Amino acid sequence: MNDISGSFSAAAVELSGVDLSLGRGAARVHILRDVSLHIGRGEAVALLGPSGSGKSTLLMVMTGLEQPDSGAVVVAGQDLRRLDEDALARFRGRHVGIVFQAFHLIPTMTALENVATPLDLAGVRARDALKRAERELAAVGLARRIHHYPAELSGGEQQRVALARALAPDPIIIVADEPTGNLDETTGRDIIELLFRGQRERGTTLVLVTHDSELAARCDRVLHMHSGRIEEPLVPIVPAPGRS
Repeated sequence: MNDISGSFSAAAVELSGVDLSLGRGAARVHILRDVSLHIGRGEAVALLGPSGSGKSTLLMVMTGLEQPDSGAVVVAGQDLRRLDEDALARFRGRHVGIVFQAFHLIPTMTALENVATPLDLAGVRARDALKRAERELAAVGLARRIHHYPAELSGGEQQRVALARALAPDPIIIVADEPTGNLDETTGRDIIELLFRGQRERGTTLVLVTHDSELAARCDRVLHMHSGRIEEPLVPIVPAPGRS
């Protein structure tokens, strides 16, 4: 079993013997192979690896958006495989923030509504959801853009909305799948600074998929995926300034 553990004792994510495949017989393709992993509370972990290595699928499993064929998936003490779809949606709404390469904003909703709606669905009172959404949008520099629709925002601004939406529930874990992939270098750098600032200030666990080794080196730990397996951490890891 491929068991990669960090130095953070309290677990935000515990995977044990996770397998996931598609198809049957000769056409069967293994996406994840016997993955076991401990990610600690407040830890920042980067996943590196070639396209098709299983990185994005692993994030989907951590959030309950994909169900493995076998193995245990425990996030913040909750066994996700024991939850039905409705319970999984509620769990994600309260405890998991997701930032994708594609922004996945609802085009008919303003920035404020895009951030507030998931909170409302998670059981936050509408008035409180709007206040929290406004606060989070201000924190990512969009205080004057809260009533604009996605089509009226630049790519960087849309990703800031997506980041505010991910941070708004004050989640235990944030997963980010190539969050700067659709952005220019300068804008992408700004988004990453906001992502790490939010993670650091709140003590949130961050799991980041990236192809950028310099960005990965800012994390506490770097894991490399290949053919659905997690290999040994890349060492040494040189912490970025301000991290210990």
